[in-house]
Amino acid sequence: MKGGTNKGFGMLLLFMITGAVLGGILGEMIAGSALLSGVAPYLVKTFSIFDLPPVVINLYVVKLVVGFALNPNLISIFGILVAVFLFRRF
Repeated sequence: MKGGTNKGFGMLLLFMITGAVLGGILGEMIAGSALLSGVAPYLVKTFSIFDLPPVVINLYVVKLVVGFALNPNLISIFGILVAVFLFRRF
């Protein structure tokens, strides 16, 4: 196996997160583009996969708000797939 034995899971996770972020940025650029205005609503539609509502922790000196939501769009999913392909390739 060319890409999986000498590279760690952390590096794969880093590649996937980078691909998702770059795909999301590209999706936002496509949403504002007039060239792809007919297809853009389908490409930038988000899908709610995981949603952990915010929890407020008030320590009277510091107030912490912690929450997590995973809402990818089709372009960010495509970015993840490209990142996994590049990880396996190199």
